[in-house]
Amino acid sequence: MTNWQRTLPALAVLLGLPGAVLAGEAEMSGGNTAWILTSTALVLFMTLPGLALFYGGLVRSKNVLSVLMQCFAIGGVSSILWLLVGYSLAFGEGNAYIGDFSKVLMAGIGRDALAGDIPEALFMLFQMTFAIITPALIIGGFAERMKFSAVLLFSALWLLAVYVPVTHWVWGGGWLGQMGLYDFAGGVVVHITAGVAALVAAIVLGPRKGFPGTAMPPHNMTMTLTGAGMLWVGWFGFNGGSALAANGDAAMAMLVTHIAAATGAMTWMFIEWKRFGKPSALGAVTGMVAGLGTITPASGFIGPGGALVLGLLAGAVCFGATMYIKRVLKIDDSLDVFPVHGVGGILGTFLAGVLSATSLGAFSGYGFAEGNATMGDQVSVQLIGIVSVIVFTAVVTWLILKVVGALVGLRVSEEQEQQGLDIHSHEERGYDIH
Repeated sequence: MTNWQRTLPALAVLLGLPGAVLAGEAEMSGGNTAWILTSTALVLFMTLPGLALFYGGLVRSKNVLSVLMQCFAIGGVSSILWLLVGYSLAFGEGNAYIGDFSKVLMAGIGRDALAGDIPEALFMLFQMTFAIITPALIIGGFAERMKFSAVLLFSALWLLAVYVPVTHWVWGGGWLGQMGLYDFAGGVVVHITAGVAALVAAIVLGPRKGFPGTAMPPHNMTMTLTGAGMLWVGWFGFNGGSALAANGDAAMAMLVTHIAAATGAMTWMFIEWKRFGKPSALGAVTGMVAGLGTITPASGFIGPGGALVLGLLAGAVCFGATMYIKRVLKIDDSLDVFPVHGVGGILGTFLAGVLSATSLGAFSGYGFAEGNATMGDQVSVQLIGIVSVIVFTAVVTWLILKVVGALVGLRVSEEQEQQGLDIHSHEERGYDIH
């Protein structure tokens, strides 16, 4: 039995799966509830303030406040939409492609309602933190040039039209979950969707003024490293909490998460050291995030040996992808969302089908999903999930950008971009030195 199969009873009541016990017959686990309460706080901490600080330090000083504001605003908009309709469409019974409206505004779900052996209100809140960080990640693709009104409208439409359906496909009883897709904590649902959306946004908006000829270094690496540390710690809740229990599955998910992050950071750092002569703090933290994004889909299905392999590959492959996107294709994915999160999510989702095998010695995982008898079966399902979500996300994201552009316009003027979004969008400065 795999880790994911062991978590299904906890979701059975929530999703209305056949053979589920009634919510009233289940008994709440205090230990599991306490762990998911903690994990929920950790995942929110990843966005606010973790991702906000990480991204804020990477942009130029005239745009730092705009990035922080975008993260906070997306947190608010996503939370409200998740309560109103997002959660219901993602986790309502519905059909293989979308949920229903049975849980709108948490209708009929009181404090005693359970999802497995934790309160359903807690499960909803835990999933809300994922719905917050995913559109927030996309900020890195259009940083320093998109109108604030366009950011809000795009994020709202994208959450409902892309994130919610894909969540239902994978975790809400939809068609990919029924096929046995391995995505423990969001390689497909979070990282591939955000990475592809950021790439599409970067292409549609075009590069920042001066790219690629003008150097645009991070303005505050201290802020970026602080945010990166928060992301690393918060990721324990992201992956460990996805076990939906305080048990060995959660412990192993946390262990492999840490190993992949450390290995990804060191791999990227040493590659950079060898190629450019000096290791950089930016390279180390970017490799860490690549390791974390890559381990996310596989974290419940592989062991520490597999995590070491994933971390090594994440550091090397995502480094190469970053160089290729910026230097060869000259696409201004400002904060490298696609080559780090998108490529990492693709790599981790694919290799989850390989490293979950029980026959790899020290690198063995915990077996394939029910119905997938061989590695070829599992890898085929992983590839179907990867390709379908990439295509769906790319097409719908492009359509949303076109709609938003027609309604409010996407990009600030050249003069406003030169001035900086802090003053233009908010009439404030990130740094006001007297």
